Amino acid sequence: MSKRLSSSTWAITLFCIGVFMAALDNGIISAALTTINSSFEVPANWGAWGVTIYTLGLAISIPIIGKISDRYGRKKLFIVEVVLFGLGSLLVALSPNFEFYLAARFIQAMGGGGIFIIGSSHVLSTFPVEKQGKALGLLGAMNGVGAVLGPNLGSIILDVTGNWHFLFLINVPIALVLIVLGYFKIPETKEPSVGKLDLVGTVLLSLSVLGIMYGLTNIEGTSFWESIATLNVYGYLLAGILLFTVLIFYDRLLEKRNGDPVLPVSLLAQPTYLLTLLIGALSGGLLAGMIFIPAFSEQVLGVAAEYSGYWMTPLALASGVGAALGGTLVDKRGPILAVFLSGFITAIGFVLFPTWIEVKWQFVIASSIAGFGMGILLGAPLNILATERIKKDKGSALAGLSLARQIGMTIAPTIYAGFIARGFSQIPSIFKNDFSKILQENMQKADLSAEAMEEFQQIASNVSTTTKDYSSLLENIQNPELKDVIQTSVDQITLIAAQDGYSGLFYSTVVLAAIVVILAIILKPIRKKSLQ
Repeated sequence: MSKRLSSSTWAITLFCIGVFMAALDNGIISAALTTINSSFEVPANWGAWGVTIYTLGLAISIPIIGKISDRYGRKKLFIVEVVLFGLGSLLVALSPNFEFYLAARFIQAMGGGGIFIIGSSHVLSTFPVEKQGKALGLLGAMNGVGAVLGPNLGSIILDVTGNWHFLFLINVPIALVLIVLGYFKIPETKEPSVGKLDLVGTVLLSLSVLGIMYGLTNIEGTSFWESIATLNVYGYLLAGILLFTVLIFYDRLLEKRNGDPVLPVSLLAQPTYLLTLLIGALSGGLLAGMIFIPAFSEQVLGVAAEYSGYWMTPLALASGVGAALGGTLVDKRGPILAVFLSGFITAIGFVLFPTWIEVKWQFVIASSIAGFGMGILLGAPLNILATERIKKDKGSALAGLSLARQIGMTIAPTIYAGFIARGFSQIPSIFKNDFSKILQENMQKADLSAEAMEEFQQIASNVSTTTKDYSSLLENIQNPELKDVIQTSVDQITLIAAQDGYSGLFYSTVVLAAIVVILAIILKPIRKKSLQ
């Protein structure tokens, strides 16, 4: 018994470290994108491919790793994944040119995509039911905390070393330790399999996911509907959907012949699993909303750009606590209540951003509430719902859930960016309608001197009411009192636009969280019926 407990402890510890390492890399690169682009002398639109190629690699690897880990053994696949991730990290750090860097990022993604799935699948196959929630909660906590702390750690490493290569070299020793300890300490587990590996299905699934995800990454947030109408978006989406349809028919035939399809079609026929996938996609959208919180702290609260990432720390810690407590809640009260509370608490946290936050301490409270609510959803409840009453293909079920979350994380940022862009696009009209009033109020508050008023009278008749005119004029104003008043007024116009844009973003996340609550209510009787 003590030996079993020891091996379980080792396994969950190593899986947690692996999950944290992989999740950290999702965010850590964001702190260095500008530096990396400069080092390779590529424009920002090309530099964004460092993130896009990683996303595509994750989307392709997730469903495949979920399946073959069930078939060939989770310990073996965990070690393979860590090797790929560590090798990819080393190659990224040593990249001599941009093309090599992109290829290395793809290798890295192929390794990082399956670590969380393998760890979760191991827990669901080896831990007693009453302890699965707590273990999955720990994995979810590492996943959430790593993703949120990534930009913070990236900024710190970049500040200390001044070299972006160290952001990736740090993964290499961690990967080496995980490989050695994983080989000796993690017990091997796998599911019974029938037939040969579904190579045709694997190719169809990879091409289908690649088409859908590439199409989604081409959507422009500032012109959402217009970009969908372009061949670069709808062409790839339609191709991906068509290939996925062919895959379903092919794997359905294979399943009838007692084969071992890469996509167990029988899973998609279960209402509980389909609703769980939908909630997973919504959770990806909610996670994507958190990506914009540092920018909110900069543009609305005035936090300096170099410190904005640090203000994510309370959210990260809260999400870790939420994931751990959510796992315990699942063990004691079941997954449905955890999903319901997660959506409810997350909605409260996000609604506070546009309706309540004015100062930084309010920001800390609101972001902590949102992070706590999201944390509950990250680990145990959805994983439990996706694999209940499944005797085999647990990895495939979890892979489908992870892929749904990845799709949500891909679509949502383009929509959120659209809200922000539309908010800032209103600056000219806000300036034209409200600037004179705002400036007059600020001048009255400042009680300007006669010299300042005289200079203002001189410039007022020579400038039109546009932000550009006043911004360019500021450097020529001599009186410091007048300069401060005009700068404050211009900043207020920008703040109004920013608040409007972020309000749309955060109200959208509230809607997503509310849908999660509704789906939890709908799912309760459906799950109860399926368990009878």
